[in-house]
This record gives sequence, C-alpha cells and structure tokens, in this order.
Amino acid sequence: MTDSDNAVDAGTPVPHPDAAVHTADAVQTARVLRVLVADDVDIVRELLRRMLEKLGHVVDEVTDGQEAVEAVSAGNYDLLLLDLSMPRMSGIDVARWLNAHPEHARDMNVVIVSASARDERPILNELGISLFLPKPIRRQELADLLDGLS
Repeated sequence: MTDSDNAVDAGTPVPHPDAAVHTADAVQTARVLRVLVADDVDIVRELLRRMLEKLGHVVDEVTDGQEAVEAVSAGNYDLLLLDLSMPRMSGIDVARWLNAHPEHARDMNVVIVSASARDERPILNELGISLFLPKPIRRQELADLLDGLS
C-alpha cells in the first residue's frame, strides 16, 4: 500500500462532521449523547436503552428518583429521560431538585417519559420542563425528539 492509497481523492466530497449517518435501521446524528434513563419499570428502561443505543448514544439506567439524583450529581449527562411515577423520589421531585441544583443540570435536557403527564404539565412547565415523550414509546418519536435537541 502506498501513501496515495490513503489519500482522499480531491473530487470526493467529505461529509461535514455534524452530518447525519444513515444506516439500514435508523438515522443517527453524528453527535453522541450521554443519556440517563430513570424509570422503575425494567422493560421500559430496556426498551429505551436499546432504542438509544441503536441510534448511537451512550446510556446509563437508574430505577428511581433518588438514583437519578445521585447519577446526575456524579455524571455529566446531555439528556435525562425521566418517568414521573417512581419510588423513593418522583420525577417531579427530581425536577425540583434539578432546579435547586442547577450546577448539576447545566446543558442537560430533561424529557418526561409518561403515559399521563397531562395533569402535571403546569407544574413541570414552571420547573422549566417542556419536553415530553408519551408511553408507549415509539422509536420514531424518540428519534424525532433527539433530532430536535441537536
């Protein structure tokens, strides 16, 4: 192999680093997100993890609000997918904690994942949360939401 074998042909377009990468199963954004999924239902966490990983993102999981607070305190996440109804600390309590500790939520988007967030929307909007992903979760809705965050 010669050096010219490794060279890029001057006529070959080079994709922009932020360009979408197309695969057979999904369209991936070039930006890899670090995502925390907080839900007490195993199958929901598993489903979200698989969808997010298939889209090229890195995922951590926690099973309740207290674990979510601990993970956010220790880590640097781009996105928190947060269930409202969890043991030890509800999603609303986590949102209140995030408002009280903005240094841990800097540049992190929070998305409520719930089948029935309608009644809680006024409180969540007051807490600065306006992104919602309805259950049951559909891959295209998740992909669209992630595209909107880029």
